[in-house]
Amino acid sequence: MSDMPKPVPFDTLKKLVNRIRDDLNDCEFVLLFAYNGTGKTRLSFEFKEAGKRKAGAADTLYFNAYTEDLFHWNNDFENDSDRHLIINSDSKFFNGFKELALEGKIFQYLQRYADIDFKIHYDEMVIRFSRNVIVKKFDESGNKTELSERVENIKISRGEETIFIWCLYMALCELAIDRDDNSAYNWVEKIYIDDPISSLDDNNAIMVASDLAKLLVRGKGKIKTVISSHHGLFFNIIYNELNRVYKVKNKCYFLHRAQGSDSFTLQATNDTPFFHHVALLSELKKAIESGKIYTYHFNILRTILEKTSSFFGHNDFSKCIHNVDDEVLFERALNLFSHGGYSMFDPIEMGDDNKQLFTRIFEAFLDKYEFQIPEILISKHKDTAQ
Repeated sequence: MSDMPKPVPFDTLKKLVNRIRDDLNDCEFVLLFAYNGTGKTRLSFEFKEAGKRKAGAADTLYFNAYTEDLFHWNNDFENDSDRHLIINSDSKFFNGFKELALEGKIFQYLQRYADIDFKIHYDEMVIRFSRNVIVKKFDESGNKTELSERVENIKISRGEETIFIWCLYMALCELAIDRDDNSAYNWVEKIYIDDPISSLDDNNAIMVASDLAKLLVRGKGKIKTVISSHHGLFFNIIYNELNRVYKVKNKCYFLHRAQGSDSFTLQATNDTPFFHHVALLSELKKAIESGKIYTYHFNILRTILEKTSSFFGHNDFSKCIHNVDDEVLFERALNLFSHGGYSMFDPIEMGDDNKQLFTRIFEAFLDKYEFQIPEILISKHKDTAQ
């Protein structure tokens, strides 16, 4: 890692935003990998505000942690029958919303992630949800029949609400990308996306990242995009899709902020794409040290082993499991745990035995290959531990 570009310091958030906006003059995308607590949300707001100051009007359609606050629930506590999601129609986020038939665009994404249906009531600016459920019925002879029934005006889970709002945002991005001169979203020159969905399991991280990259590449030459994330696998998929699949010019950075400081550093990583796997190793190391090891960490470890195996020309990731008591047992464990059906929005912490197994595989791998975690990542762990 000694050939990595040196980190570039920025003593204010405004200077960092200016750098990112300048980068977008030379490329289509800027990708930022940054841990939670770095200030990504503040960065997205300052990026948006910088566009207003420069152009005199908004130029950025953004998604961040506060986007969900543009919606709130009416739970109908009095009658318990008409629960619906209310849209904040005062936000510019929804300019032209009433004139646009969005259901089809939203549903094309939503059906990939959830089994709910919805209807937007534009006059009220509310959204009502429904779901098909299986109901068991028995006749007089005791024979069972399973029927599908529609349940209307349901309150969906927090996770389903999150994925719905994300799909709505994707539909708005699509409108901005495919706009004409009279479009309600022809003001959009830039898109800023910060951590689109939290607590993704690996399968959904791959799907969301792939769908997002496919959509945003359609805006090449019309809209510039910034994506920031702390999710290592999501970031890796976006990076690989843009570079290897679509071959779109982009700049890629590791963003760091020391705890208690308002200064930042950007470390360019385009020339060393394997750095992202080192960042994932750093995340796994942090999970082991904290004791908070979740089932999806097996997927991340297996991904790293497979990438390492491919790098060395092996045809099986088990070739990278070394110096452990029973390498065949460890291979079976990784195969089993990395193909589990993990909840997208409710990560499950491992039991103590599996934590020990995971730690032994991880430490044996590091002992063999001696990855050097850059100081910028090490310092982040020190900041977090304080």
